[in-house]
Amino acid sequence: MHSTLKTSCHVVAVPYPGRGHVNPMLNLCKLLASKNHDILITIVVTEEWYGFVGCEIRPTNMRFASIPNVTPSELVRGADFSGFYEAVMTNMESPFDRLLDQLDPSVATIIVDTELLWAIPIANRRNIPVATLCTVPAKVFSVFHHFSHVKDLQALVNLLDHGDEHVQQSQGISSAHLAELRTIFHGTARRVTELTLERISLVPKARYLLFNSVYELEPKVFDSLKENFYLLIYPNGPAIPYFELDKHHSVSPSSPGYLHWLDSQPAGSVLYVSLGSFLSISREQMDEIAAGLRNSNVPYLWVAREETPRLQENCGDMGIVVPWCDQLKVLCHSSVGGFWTHCGWNSTLEAIASGVPMLTLP
Repeated sequence: MHSTLKTSCHVVAVPYPGRGHVNPMLNLCKLLASKNHDILITIVVTEEWYGFVGCEIRPTNMRFASIPNVTPSELVRGADFSGFYEAVMTNMESPFDRLLDQLDPSVATIIVDTELLWAIPIANRRNIPVATLCTVPAKVFSVFHHFSHVKDLQALVNLLDHGDEHVQQSQGISSAHLAELRTIFHGTARRVTELTLERISLVPKARYLLFNSVYELEPKVFDSLKENFYLLIYPNGPAIPYFELDKHHSVSPSSPGYLHWLDSQPAGSVLYVSLGSFLSISREQMDEIAAGLRNSNVPYLWVAREETPRLQENCGDMGIVVPWCDQLKVLCHSSVGGFWTHCGWNSTLEAIASGVPMLTLP
C-alpha cells in the first residue's frame, strides 16, 4: 500500500475487533491526525470491520488497511466468545505481520490495543516504538496486572478464595468487587482468563501506555501505576468524538427520524436505553424491560438491535425503538434526561461528557 501524502511520521494503529475497542482507537487517531497534519495514520482492521467503518468521515491523513477475516464474524461473536477471543489471539498475528512489510512509507510507530496478545512482541521484534491503548478503566487494568504474574489459574482462584484480606489491602478492592473477580476467575471461560493475564503481563514491554480515561476520574490509580511502571503512562481520554459536538446540536430535514422525535419532546424528559452491542439479554428480559418502559409512562428512546418491531409493539406509544442510533448525538440532545446503560466504559464516558445521569444494568 503506497501513499502520495508527504509525511514525517507514519503511525500504524490496530484495534481489537470489537465495537468498544474500535471506536476509541478511531477517535484517538482522528484527534492525532487532525492536530498533526504531517503524520500519516493507517488503521488496520479486518475486512469485515472495514465494511463497518471504512466510510466514516476522517482526516485526509488517516486511512484504513485491511487483513482477511481470520476471526468469527462480529455479528455472532457473542455465541462463542471464548472461540472468538482465541481466534483473535492466534489468527490475526501473521496477517498483520505480513501487512507491515507492504505498507509505504515505512512504519515509525505502532499503536496497539492492549487486548492483542501478539501486537507488542511484533513491534519489539521489528524495533518499532510501540504504544498500547487500554480501553478499560485504569483500575480494571491495575487489578488484572496485579494478578498477571500468576501462571496457574487454579492458584489464582485459591488466592481469591483464601487471601481476601491481602488482595483487598494491596489493591483497594471492596468485598463486593472481590466477589465479582471470583465470578470471572471461577467462570467457564478459563482460556479467556489465561490469555487476558498473559497479554497484560506483556504491557510493560511497550514504550507507552495510553488509557481511554481521565486522570481526575482515577487519580490514585494513575499515581500508583506511574510509581510502579517504567514506561510512560498517559490518560488520553475520553476517546469519544467530543471534537464533533458542535455539529451535534442541529437537526436537518435529512436527519434520522429519532432525532426529529427527540426534538418534539420536553427538555430532560426522555429516558435513553441502550445495553450495548455485546451483552446477551434473553427474550424474557427484553420483554420485562419493555413492560417497565410501558408502565413508567416516561418517554423513551430504546436501541434494541433485534426484534425492534415486536418490542415497539410491546412498549406502547410513549417512545420509539430503533436498531441503531448516534449515541453521543442522542446523549447531547436537550430532551434526554437519563441513560439506562450496560455500564460499558465508552458509554460511561459519553454519559459523563454529556452530563446525563445513568441507570445501570447489570
